[in-house]
Amino acid sequence: MNYLPIKTETFYYQHIFDSEDNLEAIRSFSVSQSSGKGLEEYLKLLAAPEEDDNLARTYLVKDIETHEIASYFTLKSGLFTLELSKDQFYTVPSIELSNFAVNSSYRKQHPEILEIGKTTFREFVLPLAHFIQTFLGAKALYIFALPEDKLIEHYEEMGFTRLSTEKEKYVHAHVKPKYDDGCIFMYQIL
Repeated sequence: MNYLPIKTETFYYQHIFDSEDNLEAIRSFSVSQSSGKGLEEYLKLLAAPEEDDNLARTYLVKDIETHEIASYFTLKSGLFTLELSKDQFYTVPSIELSNFAVNSSYRKQHPEILEIGKTTFREFVLPLAHFIQTFLGAKALYIFALPEDKLIEHYEEMGFTRLSTEKEKYVHAHVKPKYDDGCIFMYQIL
């Protein structure tokens, strides 16, 4: 697969199907928080089928020396709708960051490597989103975050914003997938 070549001193990324070893390597991926087990299950059980069906694209961020998976993220095209008034709305063409997780096994084996999630976002997700934006109209990047204060703060540090309660309810009523039930809609303008 052709994609934007990006690497840092520590990491590079690959599309999940770029190496035959990737499908085996994802078996050792783990998420430490029980609330994030759905992200682990997605990578192990649903990422490949969704690739085959052209529903999403999953990328693995790997250690440059050991080739271990440090994190992964999944992107798909999307949109969200904002209510302007009772009878008017505005649709925002966007890219959904539908899955995003750090490999807790990698983190345990490499405690000296800090801010894996922020690095993944800043060095891989954002550049890829901007690259996609050159081919596809996309005004924003959005995520449905697990409703945990620490995680919400983490996403806010990465530039995501929440909507007002009323606007968030409107977005949830018109866009939020069933599997993101209970999650918090957050976005940032690209």
